[in-house]
Amino acid sequence: MANSAIEHEVIGKINGKDVEAYRITGGETTIEVMTYGAILTRVLRPDRNGKVEDIVLGYDDPASYIDNPGNAGAICGRFSNRINLGKFTLEGEEIQLPTNSGPHHLHGGLPGYGKRFWHAEPNAEDNSVTFRMHSPDGDQNYPGTVEVAATYRVDCMGSLELTMEATTDKTTIINIIYHGYWNLAGHASGSVEDQQLCILADRYTLVTPEKIPTGEIVPVKGTPFDFNKLHAIGDNIADAWPDGGYDHNLCHAVYDGKMRLTAKAADPASGRGFELYSNQPGVQFYTANHFKDQPTKGKSGALYETYPGFALETQHYPDSPNHPEFPSVVLKPGETYSNRMKFVFSKNMSV
Repeated sequence: MANSAIEHEVIGKINGKDVEAYRITGGETTIEVMTYGAILTRVLRPDRNGKVEDIVLGYDDPASYIDNPGNAGAICGRFSNRINLGKFTLEGEEIQLPTNSGPHHLHGGLPGYGKRFWHAEPNAEDNSVTFRMHSPDGDQNYPGTVEVAATYRVDCMGSLELTMEATTDKTTIINIIYHGYWNLAGHASGSVEDQQLCILADRYTLVTPEKIPTGEIVPVKGTPFDFNKLHAIGDNIADAWPDGGYDHNLCHAVYDGKMRLTAKAADPASGRGFELYSNQPGVQFYTANHFKDQPTKGKSGALYETYPGFALETQHYPDSPNHPEFPSVVLKPGETYSNRMKFVFSKNMSV
């Protein structure tokens, strides 16, 4: 591939084990992904004047991804987002998962996939790196041995493709997500409230005060969750939740497993932006609210505090195993789970 490259180096240690980083360049995009958590640690993009910034939140020391709150840049599973009380019934059997978010199960438990080592397989011809992980039967009490793969690819136009796949030897549930935080002005630039966002979703899942879906799916029209037209993230952020901020699952009008435009994001000041394409029925829009409560030092000493980034986690709906009316998250032997994302970047995004 023209104007492409993959570089590799050891960038630190976690529990005495080397953490390897792979840098992939294509077009005007360079990304870095590491073997711990299959975490996307850097995305370098130019603005309209050619100034390059790193537009994802993260940390310089790999060990900081353990010590600091959240799952910045990680691939999370086996079932991401929340499961009410950590319980669900599958093929007539009630299964109790560990609870790690109050009385609920979140992002696959402790440790979830985002807090484990993955094995990297670079592919220079495809300009990609595939990260693989083996999840045994009974892992966090989930049934079935699952083989997981996350492939990061940068094409010659600079677009980033991320494919998360899984197979199982026993019926199980799956909802694997990418949990990265974007700041299109640069990771150290402060709040994203002035950045523009469009999410092509006509409904959202109502939740309890503990952010567990009630089962109701209601229209976004007339609510702070209506992003069908591009507007500033901060326009209605104070009204999204009692203490402000977004952490909600939005539902697409059309879901058939095919890749469709999911969202657009833009920073008017720099011109950086992207279009996000996905094959999932929903997307969790999250404004990294935990940093407001616990300000944290990120890369190059940057302080992440109030709304320093936003996440667009393409996914099946939270607590889906307990809501048969939601799209199914059951994976059976012989099937392949696939969550596909494509970020088409721009350096002169119109708003």
